[in-house]
Amino acid sequence: MSLFSQLEFRYAVHQLPDMPPDQGAEVAFAGRSNAGKSTAINALANRRKLAFVSKTPGRTQAINFFDMGNHCSLVDLPGYGYAKVPRQEQERWDELIGTYISNRNSLILLIIIVDIRRGLTPLDWQMLDWLAPTNKAVHVLLTKSDKLNRQQADAMLKQTTADLARHPGEATAQIFSGTSKTGVKQAQAVIARWLKQ
Repeated sequence: MSLFSQLEFRYAVHQLPDMPPDQGAEVAFAGRSNAGKSTAINALANRRKLAFVSKTPGRTQAINFFDMGNHCSLVDLPGYGYAKVPRQEQERWDELIGTYISNRNSLILLIIIVDIRRGLTPLDWQMLDWLAPTNKAVHVLLTKSDKLNRQQADAMLKQTTADLARHPGEATAQIFSGTSKTGVKQAQAVIARWLKQ
């Protein structure tokens, strides 16, 4: 898909005053540290090193903006929930991420990366709570589906879809694996639909 083939890194934002202009259309990726967010972004872009994949959770410490062309951006948010990050740093991330999700007019779709073996966690619900007043859409990628058999994966998808009924905006979920490429085309189609590309 040409939408993903032209992705280029543009900005790394560490504090709110450095945010780029709030214009165009943005799809943001959020998720617990080590849920497979960077792997998912790289799989969607069909690139190995677009987003940094680390064995050490908590390495994405800024909001990273990638230009997709046509005034569209992919936004990689810092991973959350990693205990070894100092409290002060975690609070800075919370303010940065929370303000972005709650107030960013150009954000049209939030993609939450969830390890299919864990399901939605309290920290994922915090993200959904920040998004709820905006009525914006969310799409959950249940990653690492290659770690489960099909029956287990389908059961988790059914449970997650039922849980997402609590979200006031459109909320969908799918099975995904950046390793086996399961669900990549489906996720690309969802993103393209929201960006109307």
